Amino acid sequence: MKSILLVLPLLVPLSTAAVCLVLWTRPWLQRAVSLLGTVTLLLAGVSLVSLVASEGIQVIQLGNWQAPVGITIVADLFGAIMVAVSGLVAFSVVLYSMQGIDRVRESFGFHSLLHVLFLGVNGSFLTGDVFNLYVWFETMLIASFVLVALGGEKAQLEGAIKYATLNLVSSAIFLAAAGVLYGTVGTLNMADLAQRIGSGEVGGVASVAGAMLLVSFGLKAGLFPLFFWLPASYHTPPAVISAVMAGLLTKVGVYALVRVVSLLFVRDLAYLQPLLLVVAGLTMVTGVLGAAAQGEFRRVLSFHIISQIGYMILGLALFTPLALAGMVFYLVHHIIVKTNLFLIAGIAHRVCGSYRLEQLGGIYRSRLWLALLFLVPAMSLAGIPPLSGFWAKLALVRAGLETEHYLVTAAALAVGLLTLFSMTKIWNEAFWKRAPGSSETQTPPPSASQPPASQPPTSQPPTSQLPSPAAGLDSDATLRATGNMGWMVAASLLLALLTVGIGFFAEPLFALANETAAQLLNPAEYIEAVLPKGA
Repeated sequence: MKSILLVLPLLVPLSTAAVCLVLWTRPWLQRAVSLLGTVTLLLAGVSLVSLVASEGIQVIQLGNWQAPVGITIVADLFGAIMVAVSGLVAFSVVLYSMQGIDRVRESFGFHSLLHVLFLGVNGSFLTGDVFNLYVWFETMLIASFVLVALGGEKAQLEGAIKYATLNLVSSAIFLAAAGVLYGTVGTLNMADLAQRIGSGEVGGVASVAGAMLLVSFGLKAGLFPLFFWLPASYHTPPAVISAVMAGLLTKVGVYALVRVVSLLFVRDLAYLQPLLLVVAGLTMVTGVLGAAAQGEFRRVLSFHIISQIGYMILGLALFTPLALAGMVFYLVHHIIVKTNLFLIAGIAHRVCGSYRLEQLGGIYRSRLWLALLFLVPAMSLAGIPPLSGFWAKLALVRAGLETEHYLVTAAALAVGLLTLFSMTKIWNEAFWKRAPGSSETQTPPPSASQPPASQPPTSQPPTSQLPSPAAGLDSDATLRATGNMGWMVAASLLLALLTVGIGFFAEPLFALANETAAQLLNPAEYIEAVLPKGA
């Protein structure tokens, strides 16, 4: 049973992707199988967290080849928590896609690609080998490349080229680093690497490989100054694809950074800490300033991904029990909140027909429920109590003060205020102000796909004239015309309720985060679980 739980997060998305591919011509069956697969994945992730919390780190050697020779699947608390949260995101976005993805893209293999992406994400969280981490990264990235370009719009293809190019560079650096490690140390099993590097039996070449891994994972995570590809691509596909990318993909880069630093190169932390602190501070500041300058809903949110990644790296840089617990808590909070904000952006687009803030307005008056739905993740992202973001930031700020890193702590507090400013900017433009062209007594229209009466009619909606339409297919216009959003709202409401629940009942999650931090600070526990006695 324990072995099954370890491989279920891999078998479930793989099987679901294959079945959806077979059901290519039966969209309703595809949707049902896709949703069932995500429910199973979520249950498997939660069960895995429960197993690891009660019985310790779980390991399976595939093919019965013992480590460090065989393929190792390992779940500590950090990996298990990330698998569970990825299952939650998977369920939410597939539920949203019941009405949030057009049938043209769905017929191009949307569901199969989505589950291949989940396969790569979960494989990255559970692998115990550096080379297999590279393989799972590539599985995830290949699926994401196709999803970004799915539909073939000009803006999508432009974003996909930038996204693919920079990630391929990152992958090349990753593969080169793996080759250097293998040539220097003679193994790529993470536990074996940690043991050999920690004993000091390898030279400085391993540290060079470590620096290459930091650059590669920094690119994938969107750290300063390597983040420029992210806001240029995440706003181009449909909202449901943007949501899963924003919620999960950069966090895989963060996970890999934490795993490598805490397990393989913890001895170099004295040299790494100043660099990580500077990078964390600059990532926070540049991300939030970029968000404040944007005028498109999802570009604001994309820059906020960068800013919030800085908080996570701050927790890693401080490397105390409280800081690491705050980092784990922040990861869970941010995945839920950021996914939800992109989903809400998609609902707003369905209502108003645009992502440009100047073309939005009146949502508070016409759809109060949507305004309230936006406020929950927006205020949580800014760190307003008692929502989940407040507790995550409080832990990191306390850790910064305890370790006397006052400058970066002050930057974290200032960035929180600027985050609130950019969230109020979205609120004022999209929700509070009156819809463009409406009179004082006029209710904002449910769709902005038709031009105002004062303008000559055109053959295309205004969004097709924007530099980043991300939803210009005729099938998308049909979706907006139907106005059916029940499943979309249900997915967003679920994540909003979780955000509120975590805020009001933060103690259980923080207790789990503290246990996770204790494991990360004790790499010997990981090594002993993976390697056979006497290895």
